Amino acid sequence: MSHQERNRVRELRRAFHRHPEPGWREFRTTARVVEELEQIGVDEIAVGREALATDERMAVPPESELEPWIERARNAGVRSDILERTTGGHTGVIAVLEQGMGPCIGLRVDLDAISMGESADRDHRPAAEGFRSEHDGYMHACGHDAHLAMALGTIEALKESEFEGTLKVFFQPAEEISGGGKAMAESGYLDDVDYLLAVHIGLDHPTGEVVAGIEKPLAMAHLTATFRGASAHAGKAPNEGANAMQAAATAIQNAYAIPRHSDGMTRVNVGRIEGGTASNVIAEEVAIEAEVRGETTALMEYTRTELERVLYAAAEMHDCDVTPRVISESPRVDSHPALRDLIGNVAWEVKGVERVVPAEDFGVSEDVTYLMERVQDDGGLASYILVGTDHPTSHHTPTFDIDEESLEIGVSLLSETMIELSRRRP
Repeated sequence: MSHQERNRVRELRRAFHRHPEPGWREFRTTARVVEELEQIGVDEIAVGREALATDERMAVPPESELEPWIERARNAGVRSDILERTTGGHTGVIAVLEQGMGPCIGLRVDLDAISMGESADRDHRPAAEGFRSEHDGYMHACGHDAHLAMALGTIEALKESEFEGTLKVFFQPAEEISGGGKAMAESGYLDDVDYLLAVHIGLDHPTGEVVAGIEKPLAMAHLTATFRGASAHAGKAPNEGANAMQAAATAIQNAYAIPRHSDGMTRVNVGRIEGGTASNVIAEEVAIEAEVRGETTALMEYTRTELERVLYAAAEMHDCDVTPRVISESPRVDSHPALRDLIGNVAWEVKGVERVVPAEDFGVSEDVTYLMERVQDDGGLASYILVGTDHPTSHHTPTFDIDEESLEIGVSLLSETMIELSRRRP
């Protein structure tokens, strides 16, 4: 990459960092991606409903939560035609670049930010250098801003390269809430993809290190459950109530007693509870938010079924009703060994790469697995790559930042891998 190209990718990353948006509310981010793609000159740009299977979206917030973000984007000067195509929480973009005969290669990156305030400490580089989040309570604390910049840099690099084939770049919304992967996987744009690459920056790997493909991402499901009982005076007539708080507490306690499975690791956690009105009132309605994970999709489904059984049993014990609801989920899919090997071989030739890890257990969840599963079920190959970066604090913290030298490594790795793949057939 030239000095000018490096600066452009860094400027893009900082621009995205300044304007973080949460899942299904990435209206300004979607618009900026579209405008950059128009400037680059790709062959097709699918926006919003064109890029998603609407009915497959998960964890979409109500209109009351979408509208303030639409208005914010409108006030920032986002084009009305793009806002029209993304209304109702239809964010996301798919870009198609056609350059002759050859395989169809996909790249998936994510758009959304985290609901977390960013540090204003002057030791925090985004604050010191003027690209700290301008949206209070939200920040790019997981590197999605870097992923977007690397994807746009990769498209530019391939457009001017010897790459022969078709490139499809999936700018996916709502990764942090596992809501957008399935909708984009079912968009139809993956039907002819021979190879799919996905990328994440950092994750405790330093600048100069590359993991060619992750293994064992945990299958996951997010659930909510609302317990409904009957209120009563807690002192005068507690027997006349049906205590939703007690039902929820019983369910939480028993959730952690779900038997472990002999086939592999499982996880369960209740992370939020809300309800009740006052200390002297038997709670009539209480809601909890929980998640289950498993080493395999089947193990996740086992844990989810057991959790639902616990919820119903706790409600019955305390004469309440309960309504469980799966908000979002994702399967386990591993990177393909053959594609991992090719990526690893390419990585050793990339300037700045000092160590290549062939494969690593992921240990967390990611809804890119829907896209990977779709490609591999159709006979293609997929791999989820980690590009190392020195980050001063962990992901999902108010002082998360990246070493921008890793952006150049990411663009070079992705573009050179795609050029190598364009010389082959699946």
